[in-house]
Amino acid sequence: MLEGLPPNGATHVMRVDAPEDAARAIAEFIGETFDPAEVATSAFEIEDRAEGSGWAVEVYFAEEPDEDSVRELIALVSPEAAAAAVFSTLDKKDWVAASLEGLAPVAIGTFVVHGSHDRGVVATNQIGIEIEAALAFGTGHHGTTKGCLAAIVAFGKQRRPAGTLDIGTGTGVLAMAAARLFHKPVLASDIDRVAVSTARANARANHAAAEIHFLHAPGLGAGEFLRRGPYDLVLANILLAPLKGIARPLARLVAPGGTVVLSGLLPSHANAALAAYRAQGLRLVRRRTIEGWTTLELSRDIGRPKR
Repeated sequence: MLEGLPPNGATHVMRVDAPEDAARAIAEFIGETFDPAEVATSAFEIEDRAEGSGWAVEVYFAEEPDEDSVRELIALVSPEAAAAAVFSTLDKKDWVAASLEGLAPVAIGTFVVHGSHDRGVVATNQIGIEIEAALAFGTGHHGTTKGCLAAIVAFGKQRRPAGTLDIGTGTGVLAMAAARLFHKPVLASDIDRVAVSTARANARANHAAAEIHFLHAPGLGAGEFLRRGPYDLVLANILLAPLKGIARPLARLVAPGGTVVLSGLLPSHANAALAAYRAQGLRLVRRRTIEGWTTLELSRDIGRPKR
């Protein structure tokens, strides 16, 4: 459900300008400290400033944060940024409107992810996925989502999966991409009930609901994951800590010869995620880095035993 937009019901925001390395580190550190269902972080480049380009960090909170505690976390990366951080309340209607109006269509392979205001840009030979990201993450504009969409396109050039699993579905953009491209069953899960509801509505609007089963579930312990598996294609666009935590149960769900796509990873975290999945019998096929975020494509060799 990673996307860098405000979490469900966001009420407060913290913003601070910082050099690129510090901005990325602050966003990463805060993102790993808080529950991703309650806090969303975004580090991004600022353009067209009088003094030149620079970077900023925005952190959105579902509830009013303890400012002193947040500043203490930032100070571990940059004392200067901690002192300069600005906290403010957030009008929900304002950020929803701003997030939608500013989103340009994103084209990845045959996919075009767009808002309702850009329906006309989708060509007849493209697969349009319409997303309004007012309540959950996943508009296609984040480097992690782009990396996963590129991996789906690459998989489709080789074969069609008998079944796809999308873990941390957010708005359902990856689940819908797989359903629209392959016309095969998809199981999409998320820890956030609102995200599941939003993704289900998006799937109906995109004529993909018939092929996607949505499931509210923390982790992979629910029996439905096993009953609907194994899966030829598994997508997990979350964060390093939960990716490592689900490595063993996820590997058990992958069909022989299947592909696992992991994202939500900074380049510095990719090897740690890779090590966790190599220990479960998966091997690296491709590593993509888009806009400062890494996506790993892994494979389970046919005949390799599951641990």
